[in-house]
This record gives sequence, structure tokens and C-alpha cells, in this order.
Amino acid sequence: MKREETVDYNIKTAWHAINRMYNQEALKNDITTSIGFVLLNINSTEGTPATKIAPLIGLESRSLVRMLKSMEEKGLIYRKSDPIDKRMVRIFLTRQGQQKKDIAFETVMAFNQYVYQKIPAKQLKIFFKVIQQINQIVEENNLSEITKSNQRYETYHQ
Repeated sequence: MKREETVDYNIKTAWHAINRMYNQEALKNDITTSIGFVLLNINSTEGTPATKIAPLIGLESRSLVRMLKSMEEKGLIYRKSDPIDKRMVRIFLTRQGQQKKDIAFETVMAFNQYVYQKIPAKQLKIFFKVIQQINQIVEENNLSEITKSNQRYETYHQ
């Protein structure tokens, strides 16, 4: 099988292309794609618990800690103890952080609108269904189980 025929290669190359496009736009606004995604996942009025952000964007908590520190230094966010549970820290947007979030939102929406204009709704519906199925396969299995299953399949079909 050629690499261009593998599912993971196509998902990876598409994501890298999208990420490069987003990063080019983000750099114009003195942020990164990752910072943009963090900003998009912070509730503008109530803030967001710091522990909830990493799972929302698929980051390791250590990476998120460094990113939040950087964002705080840039004046995009601030931290505040939760009024009910003092152990919990909520992340809030500064005025500048809200402005960058708005730019990130507009960028994501513009890209999505463009894709919806270029690709028929029927094809996008199939794409979303397939991506959901791939995510479900990944969630339900681990790589060693998948490898064993594949070896049994190849043995049977020889």
C-alpha cells in the first residue's frame, strides 16, 4: 500500500496544510494556531477551568501549562480562583485576549464557509460520518489489538 492510500497519511497531510494556513494568519496577529484554539475554548463571560482546556484541544497538561504562562505574559488571559471551589483556577480573557479570540473565530469560520462553498453538502456529510467512524475505531481499540486483527485478516486472506 502506498502512503498516499493510507488513512492516517491523508488525515495528517490535510491537518498539516490547515495548520500551516492557520499559522500564517495567526502570525499576522502575533499568536499561534495553538493559542488561537486555546482562546476559542475559553468561555468569554464565565472563564474556563484550567483543567478543562487541555482535553478540549487535545494537549498534554504540561504543554498547556507552558502555553497558559506564555499567554498570560502576552496579556491575553488572567487566572482567578473559582469563587465556589477555591482549589479550582479559572482562565479568563483580557480585552486583548477577547480581540484575538474574535480574530481566531472569524478565521475558522471563513475557512469553513469556503470549504462549504467548494465541497457539496452531500460529500461533507459523508466526510463527517467517516471521520466520526475513524475516531470511534481509535477510541475503541488500541494499536496492538488493531495489529493482531490485521495479521489474522492477512493470514485468512492469503
